[in-house]
Amino acid sequence: MLDRSLADWLTLIESRHPSEIELGLDRVADIWRRLLKQPRLRQQKPPLAITVAGTNGKGSCIASMQAILLQHGYTVGTFTSPHFLHYNERICLAGQPAADELIIDAFEQIEALSGDISLTYFEVGTLAALVVFYQASPDVMLLEVGLGGRLDAINIIDTDVAVLTSIALDHCDWLGDTTAAIAREKLGIARRGRPLIIGEQDYPEGFAQLVADTGSNALFAGRDFTHTDNHNHAGLFSCELKGEASSLTFDGLNGRGLLPINKTLALQALLAAGLSLNNQDSAVALAKVSLTGRHQQLSYRGIDVVLDVAHNPAAAAMLANNLAPIEGKTIAVASVLEDKDWSGIIASMAAVIDGWTVAEISDSSRARKGQSLLELLYNAGLSGSLQPSVEEAFKSAVEQATEADRILVFGSFHTVAAVLNLILAEV
Repeated sequence: MLDRSLADWLTLIESRHPSEIELGLDRVADIWRRLLKQPRLRQQKPPLAITVAGTNGKGSCIASMQAILLQHGYTVGTFTSPHFLHYNERICLAGQPAADELIIDAFEQIEALSGDISLTYFEVGTLAALVVFYQASPDVMLLEVGLGGRLDAINIIDTDVAVLTSIALDHCDWLGDTTAAIAREKLGIARRGRPLIIGEQDYPEGFAQLVADTGSNALFAGRDFTHTDNHNHAGLFSCELKGEASSLTFDGLNGRGLLPINKTLALQALLAAGLSLNNQDSAVALAKVSLTGRHQQLSYRGIDVVLDVAHNPAAAAMLANNLAPIEGKTIAVASVLEDKDWSGIIASMAAVIDGWTVAEISDSSRARKGQSLLELLYNAGLSGSLQPSVEEAFKSAVEQATEADRILVFGSFHTVAAVLNLILAEV
């Protein structure tokens, strides 16, 4: 076999499959069964698995679980997507990106068994993460669903605990154009007789029956477990969680940064998995947890910058609601992929944006055209400027801004990654 670098492997894998997305488990499950028969995996005890699906909040929930587990001394592997700067961010052990050598070794094992079966980029990445985790044998592996749930590659794993963070319209071409249809797809990760932790509280019609049909042991936010703000201490919250024998109270938890509901989901999922947690270590973990591109706050040339991957109306509304008031203006740097509801995102953000700067994403064939971005702004009665690239849009916003202003970068992982790369290049 050729001695390929990680970059070589990624280029090869991306070029092989005719489509970026192809939902279905048959092909990827076939390769996974072959891998499990190999000596290097056959004798390994599977790590406890927690799978997370949802329209928004998946990454925040997983980051919170990872922080809590590490603070309590558990070993953990996490698989998330997409990445911002380096592919290795997708596969982490003990909170650190896996080394190139581990991922390359996993790719080589998959390649040796694939034969004429064609896998997508995401499917190969999913298998590689599982190979890395089975060989490293962490106590827990946290697996983020890429798209939907029922037919996503992650669903080849019979999860010990399933988490559904939220339900909103997104990826409608693949998952359906109603929240009930989307919920059905996402609930596909649940397993009969095993815990299902549900964060969504605005249920679509028929949701209770959809949950019942999974046969899982469902716990609902707002009913079986709750979180409440601490009115005596701003920024702190408490939660009442369901333990094995009785309810448990965790208080003094930091509600800043990642949303309290996603931190609460993390705690409830870990308790449902039978893991032992305490209030003190959980509070320490949740006080310091953060996640790239989720309400991430930076300073660039003396100007405050907020990075958020909000890429659908529900996420945009949540972002707008959680922006702190400032004396100056908020200048948007935004771009989305073609399948996103740009008009809905504009409507969710319009009240908190003073000026818009848009540009077409340059590193994805699925980018919405720049002129379309601008036209839909105008259709909403707003004005803005169109720049040649996301990087140029950010530079334009910096030129406009004063130290009293704020630049808000949002709309896609691609949008945030472009700006983050530009900022880090000057550090």
